[in-house]
Amino acid sequence: MTSKQPSNWQKLITGQWHGAPSVFEPDGAYVGYNNVSRASERVGGKTRYWMDTDFDAIGALRNRFEIGRFDFGVIDSDNDRIYTGPDIVGSGKPYGALVDSEYFSPAWNSHLRTVNHVVPELGMQVYSSLLFEGATLVATFNGIYIVTEDYEKNPVTRDRVADWLARERIEGKRPFVLPPKHAGRWTGELEVYDQEQKLAGTNRVTMDYRPINLTRAETRIRSSGVVDSDHTCERTRDHNRHQFHGPDLFGNGFAYGRYLYSVLHVYGKALRIETRDTLIDHDYTLVVNWNYLYSQRRKYTAHGVLRWQPGEEILGPRFL
Repeated sequence: MTSKQPSNWQKLITGQWHGAPSVFEPDGAYVGYNNVSRASERVGGKTRYWMDTDFDAIGALRNRFEIGRFDFGVIDSDNDRIYTGPDIVGSGKPYGALVDSEYFSPAWNSHLRTVNHVVPELGMQVYSSLLFEGATLVATFNGIYIVTEDYEKNPVTRDRVADWLARERIEGKRPFVLPPKHAGRWTGELEVYDQEQKLAGTNRVTMDYRPINLTRAETRIRSSGVVDSDHTCERTRDHNRHQFHGPDLFGNGFAYGRYLYSVLHVYGKALRIETRDTLIDHDYTLVVNWNYLYSQRRKYTAHGVLRWQPGEEILGPRFL
């Protein structure tokens, strides 16, 4: 089964992508990284996906995941991308510049929940995979990729990629810690897609943030557009474990390096928000994916960039 024209997602990911996603144990311990080069290519009207992997990690996970090259077929469409093996079997669903996938890797004996989000304004792809045996998490991969068109031919491009990979090997270890002493605000506009994967519009998001102490903060999240909401909560962090204490949002989150995965329940409503927030840089820029589930069914998929504007220092030096 083939399609005559590539999907919008296929067009968006043209080129060779380079990254060094970090590898984490289920408890969030960083154990290394995976040098990856990958591409999804159209050849003779068919779609082929290849991925070269080279792990530099410690412990059992390296033995489990070192496999070399993945090379598998894809049924490409704007509705479902179906992965036809032999290395990957499953499917992914595009929502504009983001694909949410679930598939099985026989070599890794893992079911993967993978989210790939191309962010043109930042020139990157924000990637993550949660790997499971049944309902048990066995590892997490996450990292940021850049794309090239002339890697094999251009030494300048290869130098740029080498610099990027060196940066990623350092930045991938960085923990998800929001400004510990300064108040401020994140603002941005998220694209919002409905259940049919159609662009429903945008959400203008403002997230006000005020530390209470070094691990606790008050947060107010306002959204206008497709989803109109105004939610306040107190959030806490214990190492890489996060909690949200209401009064409007209750839930928890778990961070693997600079990625925070959370589930937020809206008080008094049949609504929860499942989120993946990624700290992109030292300016606290966030790339977010927020999925809105009403009555246990996903209704909206939102994604975009939130930029930090620092305010006053709340927890400055104390003197007696």
